[in-house]
Amino acid sequence: MDNPPNSAGRERPPDQPPIASEVIQGETKAFHLDLRENQRGRFLKITEEVRGRRNAIMVPNSALGEFLEALRRISAFEKELPKLEP
Repeated sequence: MDNPPNSAGRERPPDQPPIASEVIQGETKAFHLDLRENQRGRFLKITEEVRGRRNAIMVPNSALGEFLEALRRISAFEKELPKLEP
């Protein structure tokens, strides 16, 4: 069987390559950001990879602008905090 069934018993569509991708390396983690598309629309898949283990979240296109604005606000807030000493 080329496309194994998902948890609902339906056949999964083949994995399409991302529309756009970026990788961010941060200390011991790599973050993969992939803009993808499926039958329900576009979404951002964010995968965290640490020592071979992966965790991912999907952000639907309808929430992407709000998600990015929240990241900008948090980043601006963090810049105003006192610097941490190593």
